[in-house]
Amino acid sequence: MIVRVLGQGQFDLDDAKVDALNEIDDQLEQAVEANDQAALTTALTALMMQVREHGRPVADDELAESELILPGPDATLADMHEMLGDSEEGLIPG
Repeated sequence: MIVRVLGQGQFDLDDAKVDALNEIDDQLEQAVEANDQAALTTALTALMMQVREHGRPVADDELAESELILPGPDATLADMHEMLGDSEEGLIPG
């Protein structure tokens, strides 16, 4: 699965690893619901670490459609409210 991290590029991530990100996604949703910027930043940082650790960077000259788009680690609560909208699945489906 191709994952785009806003401001950081794309990563090719094995589907099994994407599933593992759901636990962090749950923490992210809880932080947004609680309007807790510190917890949001912690969750986003953990999410980015997992993507970088388990993903292969996609070369800049390689054209690949992103199947999942994640915010950068500096996203604000307002950014997350906009990205999540009315979603009940968080950033990562499943």
